[in-house]
Parts: sequence; structure tokens; C-alpha cells
Amino acid sequence: MRQTFHAERGIIDPMPNPDVAPRPLTVAGLFAGIGGVERGLQAAGMQAKLLCEWWEPAQAVLKHHFPNTPIHGDIQTLQALPDVDIVTAGFPCTDLSQAGRTEGIHGKASGMVKHLFELLEDASPRWVVIENVRNMLSLDRGTAMEYLVSEFERLGFTWAYRLVDSRFTGVPQRRQRVIFVASRTEDPRTVLFADHAEERPESDYKEDAFGFYWTEGNTGLGWARDALPTLKGGSGLGIPSSPAVWVCGAAPGRSIVTPLIEDAEEMQGFPRGWTKPALEVTRPGVRWKLVGNAVTVGVSEWLGRRLQSPGDFDETGELILMKGMKWPTAAWGNVDQRWDVPAGLWPEQHEYRHLLDIMNPETAAPLSLRATTGFHTRLLKSRLRYSGEFSAALKEHSEYMQGLVAAG
Repeated sequence: MRQTFHAERGIIDPMPNPDVAPRPLTVAGLFAGIGGVERGLQAAGMQAKLLCEWWEPAQAVLKHHFPNTPIHGDIQTLQALPDVDIVTAGFPCTDLSQAGRTEGIHGKASGMVKHLFELLEDASPRWVVIENVRNMLSLDRGTAMEYLVSEFERLGFTWAYRLVDSRFTGVPQRRQRVIFVASRTEDPRTVLFADHAEERPESDYKEDAFGFYWTEGNTGLGWARDALPTLKGGSGLGIPSSPAVWVCGAAPGRSIVTPLIEDAEEMQGFPRGWTKPALEVTRPGVRWKLVGNAVTVGVSEWLGRRLQSPGDFDETGELILMKGMKWPTAAWGNVDQRWDVPAGLWPEQHEYRHLLDIMNPETAAPLSLRATTGFHTRLLKSRLRYSGEFSAALKEHSEYMQGLVAAG
């Protein structure tokens, strides 16, 4: 890929060379988790040369699925990056997410991203990719984003980011994540802003099942039509857990259920059973945290295709973004200037798999009596708006589960 540099805006535009076939790109995956980014990039034809992950259950998953890739146990002791094309860093969201501690970018967990910038001081990858939660755009008035872009600018990178919804890949999970791409030599807009699709209309979603988080109920529901709400590593109660699903019109005991962990894996784009190797070193419930912390595979596969073959972009609608302004859902910049980009959350639109096409309510576990009554009690005390039919279904389910308990 040849490039031309535009000095007036400090950007680099690609000029395709039809005589040179692109070679497979190589990857170093930091904060690799269970390999959601790396599996997607692998599907796009790339190869991981190094994975870095400290948590033993996640390491067990990586060792099983990436048996030929070296795994380093702690980014704090990683002395240097290998010579690779892409460095990925889905750093911990614990201090950034609404379900976490919200201590910010310099919290004990999320602050580990500083080691990425230390490693980049002496490394020259073609691309750097970061992924994290939507909340980092607004937490502490955007302090996390300001830190990230300022560090990249200090190191001479041009950067871009875009908020995307995993549903564009066809999975029934409403999951919005910030995808951040930076480079010293390339224009990241050719990766993030080359694709635009219409968001799927609400009428395309069925009304036979609604996902919600039973750990909420005071200030939110995590409500999702024909989908699960965002799978997450923790919850408002501080525990990794599955969401729940209201199956409309189902028989008592079958109307308020929880998906299987294999359902959740599939809704993240993994093969069913992907996290099973973690059972060698941990208890079953931890698999929910592993899946909740992961990047949706289809999102990283889309990203990988564009990293391998950047596209065109349209500058129409770009607005200057001044420091101190609210971070938009998409932007790019460098040390000289920052720009607001009118890019939607759906770069592509894949065929949608409906919620009940993946999970079977007949084999799903009913939500426990304690979980149901606790959630319903919080809901009734709240000022949240919700369907009367939903409340009635919760009450009926509680009574049914109470009957099972009474029957012994």
C-alpha cells in the first residue's frame, strides 16, 4: 500500500498498488482475554505471534485454542514487543464501565494501559488497536479518552475511533464498544470509516423474547428486544452472572429463564464451548466473566478485513473537535487537530439471528426464586417504565418457583 501525505491536515491517504498482493499481517495481542480480537483477526487471515494475558482461566482458554502461540503472563514484565504489524490491547474496563468501579483510566485495572504506551516507545507496529466500553467516552468528562489520544499524539500517532454495536455482525446482543485504531504511518480512517450501513429497523426484531439483567431493577433494566443486553464480566451486585430472558406467552416456569453459557459464547461470535478449557482451573460461573469481558468475534473480523485492505472514506460532515468538548461517537485526529466524524454504529449489516434461534427456552434454566423476587421488588420500588405484562410474568414466575420450593 503506497501513501500520500497531506501536510495541510496532517493525514496520510492510501494509494493502492494493484501489482502487490497484501501479505498476511502479524499480531501481538495484549490483554488478550479469551482471544476475541485474535480469533476475529485470524478469520481475516492474520497470525498471532504473541499473546499476553495474566488471568489463569483466560490463559487456559488461549492455550487450548492458540496452541502454537507464545503466551506471556504479565504485561508489567513484558520487556519488548515482537516485530509485528498489529498490536491489540483490549485493556481492562473494570474502572471504566458502569458495572465496574468507575474509578477511571488511572484506576488499578484500567490504568494498566499505561504499559502499552511504554512498550510503544520502542516499537513500530503498523497499526495499534484498542477496544473498550462506551462509558469511557463520558466517564469523568471524557478523561479516559483524553488520556488515550494525548498519549498517542505524544508518540506521533494519527488516531481514530468509532463506537459500534455488535448487532451489526448478526448476533442478538446489544453491545456497544469503542474501537480505537492508531498508526504512525497509515491513515486509520481508511479502516474505521470506510464502511457504512443502515441500522436494522426496529420492525425487524421479533417481540417474542426480551433480554434484561436481573441484577438491576433500581435504575435500569438492561432491556433488549429480541436480544440479550450487553454481556458483561460483572454486575450491579458485583458478581459475574448471566442476563435473563422474558419469553412472552410461555408456560409457567418457562417464561423467565437464563441462557446457557454456550448460548452466550455463540452470541459473542465464538463456537459453543469455547471457554470450556477454563474449567480445568476454575469454577463454572467464571465462564460468564470470561465471555462478558471478550470482544465480539464478528467485530474484530470486520476490523481485520479493513486492516488487511483499507478502503475509501468520505470527509463530508467532519467538524473540528476542540479539546474539552464532549467526545462524539466517532472521531479522528493527531497532534495538530481533532475532528468529529458522522459515522454510525453499524459499519455493515449482516443477516440477523433472532434470540430464540440461538437459545432454547425449553432447555434454559428458570431464573431462581431469589433472583426473580429480588429483581421484581426493586423494579416495583423504582420509577422505571416497564410493561405491565412483564411485571405480571415476573409475579407469575415467582409464584411458580415458590410452589416448587414448597413442594420440596
